[in-house]
Amino acid sequence: MGKFDFITDEIAGLKEAGLYNRIRTIETPQGAWITVDGKKTLNMCSNNYLGLAGEKRLVDKAKEYMDLYGAGPGAVRSIAGTMSFHHELEKKLAEFKEAEDVLSLQSGFVANQAVIPSALSSSEDAVFTDELNHASIIDGVRLSKAKRFIYAHNNPADLEKKLKEAVNARNKLIITDGVFSMDGDIAPLKEICDLADKYGAMTMVDDAHGEGVLGPYGKGIAHHLGVHGRIDFEIGTLSKAFGIMGGFVAGKKEIIDFLRQKARPFLFSSAVTPADAGASIAAVDILSESDERVKKLWENTNFFKENMKKLGFDTGISETPITPVMLGEASKAQKFSAKLFEKGIFAMSIGFPTVPRGKARIRVMLSASHSIDDLKWALEVFEETGKELEVI
Repeated sequence: MGKFDFITDEIAGLKEAGLYNRIRTIETPQGAWITVDGKKTLNMCSNNYLGLAGEKRLVDKAKEYMDLYGAGPGAVRSIAGTMSFHHELEKKLAEFKEAEDVLSLQSGFVANQAVIPSALSSSEDAVFTDELNHASIIDGVRLSKAKRFIYAHNNPADLEKKLKEAVNARNKLIITDGVFSMDGDIAPLKEICDLADKYGAMTMVDDAHGEGVLGPYGKGIAHHLGVHGRIDFEIGTLSKAFGIMGGFVAGKKEIIDFLRQKARPFLFSSAVTPADAGASIAAVDILSESDERVKKLWENTNFFKENMKKLGFDTGISETPITPVMLGEASKAQKFSAKLFEKGIFAMSIGFPTVPRGKARIRVMLSASHSIDDLKWALEVFEETGKELEVI
C-alpha cells in the first residue's frame, strides 16, 4: 500500500456519498450578481450581508491606507507590528460595540482560539459549549486544558445540569454562537447570562453572523436581546457583514489587556494588514452613520423566507437572513445546487460533516445588495427546480 492511499480512498468515498465539495471560482467583485466559473449568476450563498465587500468607499480606504502605511505590518503585534491604524480600528470598534476596549485579530476563527485557551489554562477549569457551536469554538476548546461539558443545543436546562456537575471548577466559561451559521437560529442569551450569574461563570458569544445584522445599526446579538454588558467576551468577525477580513474581541479593558499578554494568535502571528484595517474602518463608519443597509437586509429576508414557505419549502428554524432549504440527502442537495447553477443561481449545497447526515441543504444567504426583482426571479427558479426534483 502507498502512504497516500488513505487520501485516495477518502476522496473516492466522498464522491460516492455525494459529499465531495466542488469549489467554484468567482471572477468578479462580490455583489448581487457575480461571474462564477465563467457564468453570470445571482449570488445567494456569500456572507456579504450588507453588500459592503465591493463598496467603493471601502476599496478607496484600503488604497489610502496602503499608500500611508505600506502593504504589511512586518511583525506580530506584541513585538513590532502594532501600528497606529490598529489602534484606530480598535477604537472605532469599541465605540460601535459600546465596549470598554477591543482587541483586533486576523480572523474571527482565531479570535475564538485567542480567548478560550487563555481564559482556561488549567485542568481545574471547566468549559460549557453548545453542541452545535462553530468549528473554531470546537478547536479553541480542544486547545484549552479545561474539562469539557457539551450541552444540548440552545437548552438552558441542560446547561444548568452541566454547571451543577462542575460547581467546584476553578474558572468556568460558557460559550455559544450568537447566531448558528447552518440553521440561522439564535442563542437564548438572557437565560445563559442568568445561569452564568447564578453559578459564577464567564460568558463568551461568537457573534460572527450577528454583527451588522442584529440589533440597532447592526451592533449585534447582545444589543438585540438586551444583554449588552453581560457578555464577558464578545467575538466578532469583519469578514461577513463588514465585508473585509479580520476578527475582534470586545469586552472590559482588564479582559482585553489580559488577552494582549496571553492570546497566542496576537503574540505569534503577524498583524492585520493596512488595507484590511482601512477598509474595516470605512465599514464601521458606514454602519455607524446609517442603518439603511440593515433595514434593507431584513426587508429582503422577510420577503424571501415568507414566499419560500408559501411555495412549500422547508426553511427550518431560522430567525435570521440565513435561510436553509432543507433537502435531506447530500446527493439531492448537490443535484439541486447544480440545477440552480445551470439556471443562473449560485447557491451551494451543504452536507456532512458541516451538518449532520440526513440534514443536507441549500443554505441561502440574503443580502442588502439583492433587489426585490432579483428575489422574485430567484423564487421562480427555486419553485421550478423544487418541482423538477419533487421537493415541493
